[in-house]
Amino acid sequence: MLNVMKLFDLSGKVAIVTGGNSGIGFGIARGLTEAGATVVIAARNLGRSLEAVKALEANGGTALAVACDVSDKASIQKMVDTVVTRFSRIDILVNNAGITVRKRPEDLSFEEWRSVLETNLDSAFLCCNACYPIMKLSGGKIINNGSMLALFGSAWGVAYAASKGGVVQLTKSLAVAWALDNIQVNCILPGYVDTPLTVEARAEIEGLSEKVLARTPVKRWGLPEDFAGIAVFLASAASDFVTGTAIPVDGGFSANML
Repeated sequence: MLNVMKLFDLSGKVAIVTGGNSGIGFGIARGLTEAGATVVIAARNLGRSLEAVKALEANGGTALAVACDVSDKASIQKMVDTVVTRFSRIDILVNNAGITVRKRPEDLSFEEWRSVLETNLDSAFLCCNACYPIMKLSGGKIINNGSMLALFGSAWGVAYAASKGGVVQLTKSLAVAWALDNIQVNCILPGYVDTPLTVEARAEIEGLSEKVLARTPVKRWGLPEDFAGIAVFLASAASDFVTGTAIPVDGGFSANML
């Protein structure tokens, strides 16, 4: 008889979560540890990552903090080498690290454009490629953090939207390329979520929260913990026949025309 709950068990698995020390990344990291995975928090701010690890351990999880600048190829490779040396495996990669610059396109410098693309899109490609040699040995799960701005345009987020659209297409292409290596690659598309980044957005964009609540059917902003379940599903055997998808996690925002 099929043990459905066993499909979601991540015991013995090792996961890397980039930018996992706050916001959505931390919500995902907590979900993965609660499902049994050992989670590596990879981010630039090692102090904040160590605090995240303490919080995960206090909740009964197993975690490790590793300093990593995802815009730097050498730093990514060093992080991957550290994880492989320590655990001899990488089963799950969550490409979550991201930044934005809220400016209209005519005011956006090329340096700002490149910074967003490097952090949001280039890093996902580099992390996937760095993890591939170890993942292909026994299969793996890659979860890319996209955005609903992969579906919609934004006058104030042109670089961010472009990067997240690229993340979705990268997801689909890697899913096709690595299917026979038993590596499933999927993408989540967060809607409006209460994180440090959106706190800034609400301060800068008048009426943003009211507009979000008016269109979101569930009438609330998302929370980091809303991403634990989808992450566990996409990281587990429960999603072995799911690959190349981009799944909105937005309280119905993208389904609602009004």
